[in-house]
Amino acid sequence: MKKDLIPSLILAGGMIGIALAASLARQQGWLDSEAVNRIVMGTIGLMLVWVGNRMPKTFVPAAAAREVNRIGGWSMVLSGLVYAGLWAFAPTDVAVIGGCAAVIVGIAVTVGTCLSLRAKAPAA
Repeated sequence: MKKDLIPSLILAGGMIGIALAASLARQQGWLDSEAVNRIVMGTIGLMLVWVGNRMPKTFVPAAAAREVNRIGGWSMVLSGLVYAGLWAFAPTDVAVIGGCAAVIVGIAVTVGTCLSLRAKAPAA
């Protein structure tokens, strides 16, 4: 458990550090508020990519759980890339709606996979 917790805490600390650095840059007049917002939101998208990349590498004993981790990992990586890309390049309105839609679709794919595998599983 400690082995999984430490990288996550480092990631969380890095995200907080980036947000604080961007906020300080805004206070110094080096960035405007929209740039700070885009940096922080893009960082959240990259965090989704990192989490999605780690999901399939997590060991679980059941084959169905491994399949959910694999598909869930891919869906989180792709939705995180879309989210970060939209916050980097799209207008804010499009980034908000498109980014949320990308994450919702990623979650729906994962939940759909879970439900599909559950329906295929033999009754206990």
